[in-house]
Amino acid sequence: MSLFGLGRNQRTFRPKKSAPSGSKGAQLRQHIDATLGSGNLREAVRLPPGEDINEWLAVNTVDFFNQVNLLYGTLTEFCTPDICPTMTAGPKYEYRWADGVQIKKPIEVSAPKYVELLMDWIESQLDDESIFPQRLGAPFPTNFRDVVKTIFKRLFRVYAHIYHTHFQKIEFSLIDKKELAPLHELIESIVTY
Repeated sequence: MSLFGLGRNQRTFRPKKSAPSGSKGAQLRQHIDATLGSGNLREAVRLPPGEDINEWLAVNTVDFFNQVNLLYGTLTEFCTPDICPTMTAGPKYEYRWADGVQIKKPIEVSAPKYVELLMDWIESQLDDESIFPQRLGAPFPTNFRDVVKTIFKRLFRVYAHIYHTHFQKIEFSLIDKKELAPLHELIESIVTY
């Protein structure tokens, strides 16, 4: 049963995904942690010299999944089928669900159901060793970048929904409103992209 189900007694968060201990992915994860705190965002996202782009994308995909999972998990009491009957990011953007296998024609679902289906779908991709190999040196599929692109695009939809519908719940008085303006502008420009 999904951890993002609608029942009141279900857990909010999914277990955090991680790279196997001692693997190349774990080393890349340490690099991400070290560079993210440096204040240089460009360095944090740059492929480290000599590293495999697919390994780098895999580690960052798992990290993005974990981050979105954590953020959305804090809002589940505010994002219910009654409050969010459709998955939207404003009046111009409605996201419908299709996984291409069981649901081929996109269907309208509530935002919580969309996120549940999305997280299940991504988790199945992450757990599939033919897509996200766990052994060092195991080959990635030839369409790996397309898979990652689709995962990132769909995870971004969760951010867009959170920003548009629930941002006031995550805004803290610790941050001056004028400091939030660039964030608002960035997210608006991405949403309209």
